[in-house]
Amino acid sequence: MTAHVPSTLVTAPRITADEFLSGDHPIGSELVDGVVYEMDPAFDHQEVVSRLLTALREQTDHGRAGIGGNWVLADGHVYKPDVWWKAQRPRGVRHDGPPELAIEVRSPGTWALDVGPKLRQYEAAGTTELWLVDTASSTVLVFRRDDSGPGFADAVEFAAGEELTSPLLPGFALDVDALFADLG
Repeated sequence: MTAHVPSTLVTAPRITADEFLSGDHPIGSELVDGVVYEMDPAFDHQEVVSRLLTALREQTDHGRAGIGGNWVLADGHVYKPDVWWKAQRPRGVRHDGPPELAIEVRSPGTWALDVGPKLRQYEAAGTTELWLVDTASSTVLVFRRDDSGPGFADAVEFAAGEELTSPLLPGFALDVDALFADLG
């Protein structure tokens, strides 16, 4: 039996991806550095997730956008991005490797994971773009790969009055103000 660890706890028995996937964990749980974390998103978080997923589905004419899943990035790392996009639709109950685009939306209990170990693992696993959506500051921090090296280039911040675009998604544009409109 594996331990369920709330996002505020940092010590627990470490398990593998296979142990995590064969275990009985609460819906939405992730495995980060071998530790199980239960994600408990707020209503504003879920509203932003819905807006992002809708925009991706409405504005992209190729690939697939979705939520969650079991993305095995490395042993000890099984993530369920808040929103993802992949050129080819993943099949089954797990996908070994990252989505091309992973989006993590700020939750109070998990933001430190998103900007720390998860960001580093997405980068190491080869994710093309990572969007860290900060509902507290109404900004989107975008990490992209370019020709400057093997990892992410310097992050680009999209804020009020700007449109979020992506070279990965030709024609995609999302008004940052609309993304965060009417949140608590």
